Amino acid sequence: MTKFDYIIVGAGSAGCVLANRLSADGNNRVLLLEAGSKDWNPMIHMPAGLSKLATLKSLNWDYHTQPEPELNNRQLYWPRGKVLGGSSSINAMCYCRGHRKDYDHWRDMGNDGWAYDDVLPYFLKSENNQGIYNKYHSNDGPLSVSDLSHVNPLSHVFIEAAEQAGFDRTDDFNGARQRGFGLYQVTQKNNKRHSAAQAYLAPALNRENLTVMTRTMAEKVLFDGQRATGIQIQRKNKSQHFYANKEVIISGGAINSPQLLMLSGIGDKNHLQQHGIETVHHLPGVGQNLQDHLDICLVQGSRQNITYDTISEIMTGLKYYLFNKGPGTSNIAEAGGFWQSPLATDDRPDLQFHFVPAILDDHGRNRIKGSGYTLHMCMLRPGSRGQITLADNKASSAPLIQANYLSADGDLDTMLAGFEIQRQIFAQAAFDEYRDKEIFPGDEVQSKAAITEFIRNKAETIYHPIGTCKMGSDDMAVVDNNLKVHGITGLRVVDASAMPTLISGNTNAPTMMMAEKISDHILGDLSINHGSN
Repeated sequence: MTKFDYIIVGAGSAGCVLANRLSADGNNRVLLLEAGSKDWNPMIHMPAGLSKLATLKSLNWDYHTQPEPELNNRQLYWPRGKVLGGSSSINAMCYCRGHRKDYDHWRDMGNDGWAYDDVLPYFLKSENNQGIYNKYHSNDGPLSVSDLSHVNPLSHVFIEAAEQAGFDRTDDFNGARQRGFGLYQVTQKNNKRHSAAQAYLAPALNRENLTVMTRTMAEKVLFDGQRATGIQIQRKNKSQHFYANKEVIISGGAINSPQLLMLSGIGDKNHLQQHGIETVHHLPGVGQNLQDHLDICLVQGSRQNITYDTISEIMTGLKYYLFNKGPGTSNIAEAGGFWQSPLATDDRPDLQFHFVPAILDDHGRNRIKGSGYTLHMCMLRPGSRGQITLADNKASSAPLIQANYLSADGDLDTMLAGFEIQRQIFAQAAFDEYRDKEIFPGDEVQSKAAITEFIRNKAETIYHPIGTCKMGSDDMAVVDNNLKVHGITGLRVVDASAMPTLISGNTNAPTMMMAEKISDHILGDLSINHGSN
């Protein structure tokens, strides 16, 4: 019988943090399981390589939603990281924490210990900022956060255009005020991607008390009554059991974590019975409350060969690997902003923008000839809610994803208001010497009805699903404020699935913050948070 103290399922953004922090105590034997491979692919580590990662099925779960009724029944592509580091190994590296009121809202929902003042110390514990030195940032954490070393001139043009349109400029989306437009800071170290695997896992790999197993599929949690005792896994076509003396921690993300709970008998009993799964604990909220940021791209042609469409991939690669500089160091989504639409319900921005100095269509999978630039816009706090359900009782089968985008009143109106801002920025004088014909949706698309149809035909995820194992104490909550699964002993879910509502921005840094906070709780070190946990 193989026993550990802690078994962590999923070596993504949360799992890597947990593995590092829990194994730092040499008395803890820790097992980290990952369905994907090691992060060996060079496209992971060269920041601009992200343009290739969305199509590499070897590094990504290659999920698709069910037909989305409000998006003309399209099945949207949802790439999620299947590799050490999880989605932090394939994302655009933008370092964003969200708005302080996002976390105060979590507290107001009954989740004690999750207000902004409670979580800021854990963002600071995680962060090693290379460029900003103030009370909102730390310079001694494991995760390197830096300014971009290479910025396309059009990214500066974009910021100038935003100012011309009447929007504020900011030098820090994570400081005293989130609102404004500027350059993103990125999770990079020495011009290389600094994923959770590189920041947290790599420094811990030599510890004798940490075991990491890749290409290992977790099939179900094992129980003794209502206590989680271990994990059944599939590896090299063989089934094995591993046991945990203290806890099993699921960190599979917003899709895989609820799937594993349901396969293990935790979920809505009627749904489990449909798939022949014996109910261990009836918990109807598992897989519910799915939220995501829906995104639409405005794509403009460029009259000058200044964009990333026209550069040589071979020369970019050579310059990067020989000299560690040039466009290969770019995260592509170099600039952006946060702003309030006229429909915002409080003083938080309800829109986020990412500017890309290249033509982008269908996650980069559809290559269009020519030169252009793209402005992403997503609404930050959608009212729409979806769900994750099982296709069958096999861990190897993709679960069913129903995001229900634009199903809530007001969501479409917010998207339309954001699209107006996209066009407003691209129409400014700063772009005059570059602007060519509009590629998507096209200059002829002007009426509300036509723009609405464009959104229904082209909107996509910007990769921020959360909420499917939500934290709380209501009937649909899955975990408590320490992320322990309700009704089960020795089992937690620590990842973005535990977020009760979306934060105002990219979800990677908040996910690592959550893992830092829960690691401290597990280890009993509450001093950093003044005992509020």
